[in-house]
Amino acid sequence: MKQILTIITLTLALLASAKPVLANQIAIAGTSATPSFTLVKADTRIEQLKAYFNSHNSPLSDEAAFFVSEADRLNLDWKLVAAIAGTESTFGKRIPANSYNAWGWAIYTGMQDGKHFSSWKDGITTVSEGLKYKYIDKGAITIEQIGRIYAASPRWATNVHFFLNAIDGFAPKAIGDLAVTI
Repeated sequence: MKQILTIITLTLALLASAKPVLANQIAIAGTSATPSFTLVKADTRIEQLKAYFNSHNSPLSDEAAFFVSEADRLNLDWKLVAAIAGTESTFGKRIPANSYNAWGWAIYTGMQDGKHFSSWKDGITTVSEGLKYKYIDKGAITIEQIGRIYAASPRWATNVHFFLNAIDGFAPKAIGDLAVTI
């Protein structure tokens, strides 16, 4: 047991002392260059969002990866559409029956309970694309600017900020956050 702890301690010390390097500094097999290590922070956004949704008993939990992939595809903050769902429906728990509309999307159009989506993925895509193309690309780039168009409530932006920060700070920090690449 002592030997295992010693090995773990030495490994962690080595990782802590390693300096990040550029990819072209990594040695190629058969050359005289000294190999270097690159520390890469693991992408934990999906696990973080899923865990946050789970902590709220949200029906959106299984869609965490889709939230992140749509945000990446559209160059959005990966927490934005989830934070709006938190503000509008307590993360999909309070929605019109069978609507999959956790965002209060299209209520302004006169539809009593907004748009009905065919699935959570359909809703995530529609809201993400709507935010990107109808808000951000037209100059509404802050939460406050989006909120003035998106919602009637003057507290909307404050609530969205609250959930953005809550999601951002939720993930547990662990040694497993680091991965070593050669």
